Amino acid sequence: MSDGRVSVTEIVTRIGAGETTAGAVLEGCLATIEGEDPGLNAFSRVLAEEARAEAAALDTSTGPHGPLHGVPIAIKEEIDVAGAVTTFGGDANVAPAAADAEIVRRLRAAGAVVIGKTTMPEFGAFPFTESTSRGVTRNPWDPTRTPGGSSGGTAVAVSSGMVPVGIGGDGGGSIRIPSASCGLFGLKPQRGRVTTAPHPHLWWALGTAGPLARTVLDSATVYDVIRGNVEGDLFRAGGTESFVEAAGREPGRLRIGWSVKAVTLGVKPDPVHVRAVEDTARLLADLGHDVQQIDPHYPDPTAAFVPQFFAGIRAEADAVEHYDRLERRTRETCRLGSWVRPRVVEWALAATEKVSVKANRVFDSVDVLLTPAIAHRPPKVGRLDGVGTVRASLRAMPSIAYAALWNVAGNPAAAVPCGIADDGLPVSVQLVGRTDDEATLFSLSAQLERARPWPLVAGDVPPAV
Repeated sequence: MSDGRVSVTEIVTRIGAGETTAGAVLEGCLATIEGEDPGLNAFSRVLAEEARAEAAALDTSTGPHGPLHGVPIAIKEEIDVAGAVTTFGGDANVAPAAADAEIVRRLRAAGAVVIGKTTMPEFGAFPFTESTSRGVTRNPWDPTRTPGGSSGGTAVAVSSGMVPVGIGGDGGGSIRIPSASCGLFGLKPQRGRVTTAPHPHLWWALGTAGPLARTVLDSATVYDVIRGNVEGDLFRAGGTESFVEAAGREPGRLRIGWSVKAVTLGVKPDPVHVRAVEDTARLLADLGHDVQQIDPHYPDPTAAFVPQFFAGIRAEADAVEHYDRLERRTRETCRLGSWVRPRVVEWALAATEKVSVKANRVFDSVDVLLTPAIAHRPPKVGRLDGVGTVRASLRAMPSIAYAALWNVAGNPAAAVPCGIADDGLPVSVQLVGRTDDEATLFSLSAQLERARPWPLVAGDVPPAV
């Protein structure tokens, strides 16, 4: 078994026991990347020599081991890695980043080895990992299907066993959508839980960063490393409980409300996802929780989401070195968003607070909300071929129909795998928690993981759901 198929916890344990080394783990991942990535296109750049130097330094160090000692980790293109170009999924930047983003610095300080940068659609604008410069990224469960996006490259790298864990970003579902499409555990943290430094925010109130992982404990371990703020962060979260400790304890009896109603009008969930929610609700009841079907009375997040989406894309586009090298669709998006001036952003942020209050009323009567993670089955690749901003946005609706509201509201939300459907692709549900309550989601997700184990790597297939 290559080391990319082993969990974060097992890698750290094996290295600590002297059973393997950081260098050996890295070489196993590099060999898997060499064999698997040409057909999947998860990596835009593999930092092999830099990673070898990092691993060698860890293996000769006499200091104490960090919680990620020797763990190879992939980083999404939009996050700065010193010495690598922060491309945002395109060709408009050419100068390497001078320094690591704060979360990358924290990962290295904990002993992680940065193995490479992963593909994304330009600026993460749409939930399909396809771009003019990087080509099409494919789902390891079925290479004719999309892995979702925008953190699709990271999802593929982890799901295929190239690396044990990777970092993505989520501004409208971009951790949860590819996690759901590729059979991973992907939790979007509370707004402000993870610093966005060196930037004060990521798409204003919408975006955050975090891991895509194969196990709940792996995700919790990485989050305990990267969580926390620095001076200049626009948003800050509350609560201090260790997520690793939360993943290791029983959740207790929870009030869980479930619904398959989509936030986005006109979107209907695939019957596979309806069954997954219903089956999970029954399982949660069997585990002792108080489970009820509810109507969440979702507010419409459009007026808060759309201006921040356009403003986020325009701000990132304005900062690149060569605007003329942006994709035609990206430049069209910037033109269509020209009405989003600073006062419009201020208005959208005020609307965000109102949406958050309304969305969180569901937690007056429940502790956790259970929904589908995505509405459709992962579609065929080529979803962005020849389409402009408007058609691409319409095609994105089934992907974000359950996810984007919680970026506006700010709540933690997780895509939790629940098996493989008859079409051979993974199935997931979404768990949404109260404000600042990732701990309950980690505890409950770990309970589900024990009761209904999911496949850890593409191809390890349990019974269909």
